[in-house]
Amino acid sequence: MVTSGSGPAQQVRAVVEPVVLAAGLHLEDVAVSRAGRRSVVRVTLDLPDDAVGSLDSDTLAEVSRDVSAALDARDPVHGEYVLEVSTPGTSRPLTEPRHFRRARTRLVRLALRDGRTLEGRLLAVAEDDVLELDTGTGAVHVPVADVARGTIELDFRGIEADDDLGTEAEEG
Repeated sequence: MVTSGSGPAQQVRAVVEPVVLAAGLHLEDVAVSRAGRRSVVRVTLDLPDDAVGSLDSDTLAEVSRDVSAALDARDPVHGEYVLEVSTPGTSRPLTEPRHFRRARTRLVRLALRDGRTLEGRLLAVAEDDVLELDTGTGAVHVPVADVARGTIELDFRGIEADDDLGTEAEEG
């Protein structure tokens, strides 16, 4: 999601984006809302498109401190505010090609515009925004434009498979 306009969210974005980019991260979203007498500033960060995995809590805490310092120095939010810095998490809907790139190697569920549903491991996203999905019965290629809704699924089978491999390695 891209924050636009000249309101408080855009002013916050202008202050925090250089800090986030310097940390090698992607600024996913900035939102500013009122909560009683103070504002809530929500900054959502993610790893760059080419990264696989999740943003670790130590990095998130470090960048959060840097974002807070930049906001204190430039003061784009009038009055008291609460700063919340987080990641999109696995529950975020996959709505943009970038979201699918970040979900590589994950188990995903896709609701297609033609009414079908596909579930499988997302192997790749081609430059022309075509998804390669391993459904367990073979590879399926789906243009992002054909996806009405995509989500990351919790993958307990993957965890169990990894545990089984570790046990075999110890015994063997």
